[in-house]
Amino acid sequence: MNGSDDRRGRTDDGQERTFAASPPARGRGFAGTWWGRAWLAALEDGALDGEQVRAGRRFARAGAVGAVSVRPGRITAVVQDRDGTPHRADVLLGVLSDAEWDRFLGLAAERSGHVAALLDREMPPDLVEDAETAGVALLPGLGDLEAECGCGAWDHCGHTAALCYQVARLLDEDPFVLLLLRGRTEQALLDDLQARGTTEPAAASEPPPSEGTDAREAYAAGEILPPLPALPGLPGLPEETGVPPSLDTDAPPPPGVDPAALEVLAARTAVDACVLLAALLHGGPEGRGPQAGLTAAQDAVRLAAGAPGAPEADGASTGRLAAGSGRSREELASAVRAWRYGGAAALAVFEEEWTVGAEALARARVALDAAWEEDERPELRARGNRWTVVGSPCQVRLGRDGRWWPYRKEGGRWLPAGEAAQDPAAALASIR
Repeated sequence: MNGSDDRRGRTDDGQERTFAASPPARGRGFAGTWWGRAWLAALEDGALDGEQVRAGRRFARAGAVGAVSVRPGRITAVVQDRDGTPHRADVLLGVLSDAEWDRFLGLAAERSGHVAALLDREMPPDLVEDAETAGVALLPGLGDLEAECGCGAWDHCGHTAALCYQVARLLDEDPFVLLLLRGRTEQALLDDLQARGTTEPAAASEPPPSEGTDAREAYAAGEILPPLPALPGLPGLPEETGVPPSLDTDAPPPPGVDPAALEVLAARTAVDACVLLAALLHGGPEGRGPQAGLTAAQDAVRLAAGAPGAPEADGASTGRLAAGSGRSREELASAVRAWRYGGAAALAVFEEEWTVGAEALARARVALDAAWEEDERPELRARGNRWTVVGSPCQVRLGRDGRWWPYRKEGGRWLPAGEAAQDPAAALASIR
């Protein structure tokens, strides 16, 4: 890669890579990988002034960060203020010693899968965890990202924070950026690993890796990784729930018994029993049902969400569920739509319009201010916990847990339009 240009940046002399400035990217997150989020956590948790961090996020979203230079121990870029004033921003991170690199490379060489993951621009979580156990910290921790800026700030300012947000995007695409920052180029690392016997012959002696998520790596990543895909099947767990017996017989049902409703309840009970069995087989918490503490109206929506067919369709069981939830069939269908996006929390946001308290309102305003540049912020009209985009069929609703839910006006009614987001701009971007 020396002396070449590609999407992963340019290597000028083997010890420095330069990445072109990125265009504005408003309404989207900066880190999609677990290691990218860990990088930003070091910034956000270590900076003394949270407002400067938020200003940096706005700078980065607006495309104010110029070309980024990455070399051992230092990243550099020119960041422009809103008035166009340029400032050179540097962020420093300690390089690893030769002894630390030797331990890290030894761990990487133990499994050819580690090398394959790195070449696929992935950072294996268990490799990072094993390295930390061996005293080698690849990812920065609290206070590890030191700031230097031409604006004269002695801690992280908006310019150095913007640089860190931009680097998070680069890390998402290529973890070798982090390894270069820690002191070794990609080519040097691959040459060393080849010398340690983790090249193609070693990989060829092992069976090809199976598709899916490595369990050890997922466990090592903890809550950083996204949820694992559904399990294909487990010992002791049926592949699918059983079908309850048909109650459609020639004999009339006893007084007060609705066979169609019983069939729905039996089918849902079988599903819930399967969920409980899976929890027990995996050592899940005892006594925890699939949904606890629901009101009768909420439980009717839950049952309708799991019933076959559309909730607004004709049918005796659907009619009973609608009546039990205090809704018409059409209203039940809307409530089911909310439930399918986020369960009881999404249903509460759909049903409740509440007055936002002073503290929560202050947090909401900070989130709204940080989500857009002033000249790009949509005109929002607030009513309770609902912010509607003026002149648009789009709305975001604030949940009591601080998350933002997207809504769209359809047929004269506001309906849920997606899952919740921590950022109001991201919630709106999912439907606009």
